[in-house]
Amino acid sequence: MISGSPIPVVVPAGRMARNAQPVLSLPCGLELRPWRLDEAGVLVSAGQDPAIHQWNLLRVETLDDARMRIERMHERWQAELGAVWAIAPPGGAPVGLTGLSDIDLKGGSAEIGYWILPPARGGGVVVEATRRVSRWALSDLGLHRLRLCHSVANPASCRVADKAGYSLEGTMRSALLHADGWHDQHLHALVQGDI
Repeated sequence: MISGSPIPVVVPAGRMARNAQPVLSLPCGLELRPWRLDEAGVLVSAGQDPAIHQWNLLRVETLDDARMRIERMHERWQAELGAVWAIAPPGGAPVGLTGLSDIDLKGGSAEIGYWILPPARGGGVVVEATRRVSRWALSDLGLHRLRLCHSVANPASCRVADKAGYSLEGTMRSALLHADGWHDQHLHALVQGDI
């Protein structure tokens, strides 16, 4: 550690698992809430959307697959490895997904991801959801650094990252396998003090 630099703060284990996953409000009137098993059909529909399929590698073909994925979302919260929310109107069906993966409480980091169904695209919902989850992760959970990665061929995600306050740090060559082959990825980051 460099002399004079602050001592890193470690988020204590159990901080997530001992609490229910919060419901987070968005300025647009939507909310972020945990997925329910009865919403498996939304995941199946999302998996059939060409853009979601291309950029998010969502491989959910049956209701059973989707239910297992939703159960894994809840298991990953309890294991403190992930936090996934449905983007939905209060009391309504999800229009998208956002969440954190690769949560490292000891290291203070995570990766954010998202997708949105076609009817909800273009209205800034993903930017609002990304900002809200980021604020929760840095302020409430106490993480230090969030990363957002996307294919360089996906300019919509680059715009989301920029509008949500993530700084572009560089390009990772041939970093992620998509349906059409290996893609270079942009790496964006948000750290404590950025928001």
